[in-house]
Order: sequence, then structure tokens, then C-alpha cells
Amino acid sequence: MSFQQVIGQMPQEVYERLKTAVELGKWPDGKPLTEEQKATSLQAVMAWQAMHLTNPEHMNIGADGEIVMKSKSELKRQYRDEEEIVRIEINH
Repeated sequence: MSFQQVIGQMPQEVYERLKTAVELGKWPDGKPLTEEQKATSLQAVMAWQAMHLTNPEHMNIGADGEIVMKSKSELKRQYRDEEEIVRIEINH
């Protein structure tokens, strides 16, 4: 099975775990990633994003393999349209 086929069949839960491991530099059990694990995991995360994400977050890899970055105004517009959960006003 090729790398692309493995990534294509990777469940989102595995992608989320790899993404978190790369971001934190450690596995869920606290064990640090080796440099090889970090590089391989990052490659898998980027490939998964390119294959599966149609609405990239702030910065991701697009379907064409290019880095996709949203502008500040695009991000504000995206989050303005989402339902607000809670807003707390703090009086000093």
C-alpha cells in the first residue's frame, strides 16, 4: 500500500492525534517524539489535510499541495458568523 493510500484511508481520529503530537512534540502518553517521528507525523498531517480538508483553517496545505493562509479579515468573517457560546464582561 502506498503512502497516499494509507493517508487516504486514515481516520480523522488518527489525524487529530498525529496533529496534536506534532504540535506538542509528544505522544498522548507524554513520551517525546523523536526527530524521525516528528518529521514523518508532520508529513502525514500535511498530506491528510491536503486530501480531506475543504475549508482550511488559518494555515493548512491545500489540495494542490500549496500552503493556504487566510487573511485576518477572512478569519474575522469566519468567526463572526459562528454562534457565540459565551461573552463575559469584566469590570475593573
